[in-house]
Amino acid sequence: MTDLQELIRQGEGERLEFKKKTTHPTRIARTLASLANTHGGRVLVGVDDDGRIVGVRDAEEEIYQLRQAAAHYIDPPLSLRFREVEEENRVVLIVTVAESTEKPHRAQVADGDWRSYVRVRDESVQTSQLTERVLERTDAAPRFEKIPLNREELAVLDYLRKNPRITLGQYMKLLNIGQRRAYRTLIKLTLHGYIKHHDKEKEVYYTL
Repeated sequence: MTDLQELIRQGEGERLEFKKKTTHPTRIARTLASLANTHGGRVLVGVDDDGRIVGVRDAEEEIYQLRQAAAHYIDPPLSLRFREVEEENRVVLIVTVAESTEKPHRAQVADGDWRSYVRVRDESVQTSQLTERVLERTDAAPRFEKIPLNREELAVLDYLRKNPRITLGQYMKLLNIGQRRAYRTLIKLTLHGYIKHHDKEKEVYYTL
């Protein structure tokens, strides 16, 4: 099995993203910034969401778009590493993003609108101002320092002291709150080191 096949077999996750192609610098900028703000990782350009190798039509054009995104659509700018791999007579671009020492990096989503992102599972998730402050202090403090919790957040920890795991649906039912609010709370608790997320089974769940 080649290095590329091994990467694809792992599937998308916190350190790995598949992209058929780079459509626009603003879109890829979010992914690149989120990797740099978390643990670093790789983007496989020329691989679709299902892990099929579709290849890139023009590797030089893809590299140009990615460099544009890293230099002009991310602040502070990022440096990327590129490797072209030929598989099944198709070219896949492996883009490596190192974990940054200049966190947080913000991606431009519109004129004058810059936002920070981190990786949570296989998604680039917009951070809160609180998480941004944690990222800024990463070198001087533990990676995810503990923060004061509100009633809804404490309810998750209380539930997990009595039960082995909790899912998004269980948490929504527990507090009778909507999906977006529940998801944001679980992400925040994961980012700050209170709980761990697990995505190896059919349904994502969280543990202490």
